[in-house]
Amino acid sequence: MTTIARATVQHEDERVRVTRWDFQPQESTGRHVHAYDYFVVPVNDGQTDVITPDGTVTSSQLRAGESYARPAGGEHEVVNTGASALAFVEIELK
Repeated sequence: MTTIARATVQHEDERVRVTRWDFQPQESTGRHVHAYDYFVVPVNDGQTDVITPDGTVTSSQLRAGESYARPAGGEHEVVNTGASALAFVEIELK
């Protein structure tokens, strides 16, 4: 990916960090490792590919308001594979 999605930290304190991610089609988070357990809350419907370091691609259909949780330690890149803009809020538990 050549373009990185926009990450806006909305809140951060000693317990939690809340970041909104805004992606245009084909934009990516870039490869990263999650240091904390986290939740993702999609703002709108969209499609993503999650790419792990070994090249495995997992496609997902996100639905607005349907959150999911993941444990710390995951390494991946998230790409908006849909035809329109995508946004989600990530909530990390420190």
